[in-house]
Amino acid sequence: MTFEQQWIEYDYNPFVLFSSSGKIISLNSEAQFLLGSVTMEELFNLATTYANVSFGFKTTFLELNFGRYRFFAITVGYENDEAIGIKLYQAPSFKLTKPKLIGELTNIYTLVDLCISTYSINSKIIFEKDFDPTIPEIMIDSNNFIKALNKMYACYENNEKIVTKIFYRVGEHIKFEEKKYSIFSIEVSSQNVNEEKVNELKVFAADKNFYIDFQKKITMNIPMITS
Repeated sequence: MTFEQQWIEYDYNPFVLFSSSGKIISLNSEAQFLLGSVTMEELFNLATTYANVSFGFKTTFLELNFGRYRFFAITVGYENDEAIGIKLYQAPSFKLTKPKLIGELTNIYTLVDLCISTYSINSKIIFEKDFDPTIPEIMIDSNNFIKALNKMYACYENNEKIVTKIFYRVGEHIKFEEKKYSIFSIEVSSQNVNEEKVNELKVFAADKNFYIDFQKKITMNIPMITS
């Protein structure tokens, strides 16, 4: 087994290579455990459904649940009509059940303006703002929030304009320490996205427990914990 093959074999994320008829050619250790919760046919159908139209690789962000397994994305790739591979990315366990929230009471608009000012110093990008002014001061880890927002802007670094929107999510709540809290969002968008920077942001968000949606627009969802 080569060094590269060992990386695949011991990867935390399941990988399966199928033949064109849906038979398994190879799979790693994690995929063997996964097959206890999902059938080979389901995985093959998933691969063919989300495969690129032409040869190549395609990553899709979606939520999947198979038994104890939760996934947030898949990558499907094929170079010919003989074989197709799929890799499923396990979702981290987000738990907002800490006995004490880490952070301080902060004006979110001040932090966003600080990020925009800092990021625009050596940039010609036009930053457009669309803010709902009713968001109160909230408890948040300012240092990690600034890092996350800067990484969101970096995903659109090759554009002429970036739009930042802050808005209240009507009717949506999150539960923390047996209490319900409303949610607001910070949405960053532009035309062209840097996929490599998106992957970096994804890793950071998973590590720091930020709730970020990756669609055409990148949205950070934050509970309004005010005390």
